Amino acid sequence: MAKLHDCTVPAVSVRLTLDDTGDPVTVRRTWYGLKVDEARTTVERADGTEQKLEESIDASTLALYRPFLPYSELGSMVDGTLSALHNTLARFIGLGQLGDIDDRLAARIKACKDVEGRPRALKTSAVEALTGLDDQRAVEAARALGGRTADVDAVRALLDGDAVTDGGVDVRLRALATLTGPDEQEVAGALERLREAVAAAEDARHTDAEDARRLAGLLESALEHRHRSQSADCPVCGTADRLDRSWAENTRAEIERLQSEAAGAEAARRTLSAARRAVHDLVQPVPDLLRSEESALADLWREWALCRSLTDPAELAKSVERVAPTLGAACRQVSEEAARRLTDRNTAWRPAAVRLAEWLDAEEKAGEAKDQRAVTEKARSWLRKLTDELRDERMAKFDKQSQDVWKKLCESSSVALGRITLKGTAARGSVKLGVSVDDQEAPAYSVMSQGELHSLALSLFIPRATHDDSPFGFLVIDDPVQSMDTQKVEGLVAVLNDCARHRQVVVFTHDTRLEQAISHLGIEATILRISRESDSVVTVEKRSDPVKQAFGEARALSYDQHLPQHVADRVIPAMCRNALEIACMETARRTLRDDHGLGLAEIEERIATVERTKEYVALALLGDSSGEPQSVVESLYAGGWTLINELNADSHPGLPTTGDRKQLVTRTERLAEAIRRGRGTVVSQGGAR
Repeated sequence: MAKLHDCTVPAVSVRLTLDDTGDPVTVRRTWYGLKVDEARTTVERADGTEQKLEESIDASTLALYRPFLPYSELGSMVDGTLSALHNTLARFIGLGQLGDIDDRLAARIKACKDVEGRPRALKTSAVEALTGLDDQRAVEAARALGGRTADVDAVRALLDGDAVTDGGVDVRLRALATLTGPDEQEVAGALERLREAVAAAEDARHTDAEDARRLAGLLESALEHRHRSQSADCPVCGTADRLDRSWAENTRAEIERLQSEAAGAEAARRTLSAARRAVHDLVQPVPDLLRSEESALADLWREWALCRSLTDPAELAKSVERVAPTLGAACRQVSEEAARRLTDRNTAWRPAAVRLAEWLDAEEKAGEAKDQRAVTEKARSWLRKLTDELRDERMAKFDKQSQDVWKKLCESSSVALGRITLKGTAARGSVKLGVSVDDQEAPAYSVMSQGELHSLALSLFIPRATHDDSPFGFLVIDDPVQSMDTQKVEGLVAVLNDCARHRQVVVFTHDTRLEQAISHLGIEATILRISRESDSVVTVEKRSDPVKQAFGEARALSYDQHLPQHVADRVIPAMCRNALEIACMETARRTLRDDHGLGLAEIEERIATVERTKEYVALALLGDSSGEPQSVVESLYAGGWTLINELNADSHPGLPTTGDRKQLVTRTERLAEAIRRGRGTVVSQGGAR
């Protein structure tokens, strides 16, 4: 992961193994902008090649069995609305897609109802438009709309009949009103380009390039004649063997030279051809509206269409320049006249007819929507029944797992978690949590502490994330210990230990109580300490056995041949005594837990009162810091009690050589190991969890 003070692009990556036999891949998220979503995700194989993210991780599966629980979600999962909690649990038990389908069906029903309600306002508008019209059609339309149920067929027949009785006049007028002639500006530009191309072609025609083009063509024809006739005699002068192989080779070379010289003339010819074609493309055929009639506009358009058949560029330019503006002006005049006549005809009846047509269209669509709504409502009813059955079936197992997790997390709490029930749909869903206090039913949120609410969130998260169908072999949880008391922390460690039997469990926390609980319960775990120093220098250090670490430091000092004796006499025994006390504290925690049944909080209180080494030894071996452990010590390690007395002295005058110093460290380490073994202490060596 890129650090804050690095100049590199911010990125975070994780190595994943996609299956038991597959090579690991590296999933990397790189941020290229200032916003969180301005990022790119890549998946890199072991050989350095990339593959698509969807080929590695299925998005729907990740959403369904999401193995991540950040601290923000730990709080929001239960602090949010009941509807949000309902949707979260529904997704956890695999009902997310059914909820999405229900949402879509509900949206379809609402859309159908909206369509069904639209004709009401349009009918009122149509009746108002018909009122006061001195027109038989208006009278008939008002009658069709005036009954208890509108006569849809009568209105449809009236509008269809109106379109027929006008003899198609309106259709023709509407077509004429939209009639447009040539675009004069576009025509002028095309003609200008045509004339420029004509001038360029004419200039090229009088140059050597044009002669070269013609001569190259002539020589190509001669070569083709020789090839086809298989004769070397000249077809022009009749000279025998004039067109031999040597002539053919020289002629091919000459053709290539001439073609190179003729390139400019050929380019001018192509430009002229393209310019002529562009002008032809502007010439449109006679519209169907005018094709069969005899009128000045039709004749003018036919003359315009004939321009497309002209191939001579000069003649084409002249004809187009003459006809285009005349035709454009005529089209504008006819279009304006048709629009005026349409306006006159529609002044009275047409607005009412438009209102009728709008109502008729809406009424027909409303009928279709009503049928669709009936089918959709049946489908939604069936889906809800199926969802309820599936929800009850899946929630039964989820309930048991959630309650098991809750009991371990809140073993000593008076709050009990019972059945968790989902009600309603995704849009209007709620959750009923069966919470009781001292066997009395109570509202969940009002009686739970923050630690219990976090425990509830974990009770809802862990069963889904560890589901048998989940393809993810790991869990990542961010700071779940906050707001939990010591007993809940122990319960959390026990829960995570159960999860770690089948999955890799990764927990991030700032709270040292989680580490203490792991050590207290003797659970195998890998503990990494992460620290950030100045300039965002991040270090990751694996936590080792504290007893071995303390003795290692003492042994390293004992190897120093330059260490003055008066320093060695005081410092090395003190370091050995400190390492022995660490071993005793670890053993004492196990003794008080296993033999006396004390919890972590009570154990830490007792350890906090111990001050002397012999008290640590007594607490470790007897469970009582005021006891006399001498006989037990001697039974575990002969000479151990004498060694403890030596370590308790202010100074150890018998350490003049490095050999003496190393021997003291070795004797003390053996005593510490004997005390740890004497209580059956399992030394954590680290693991995958």
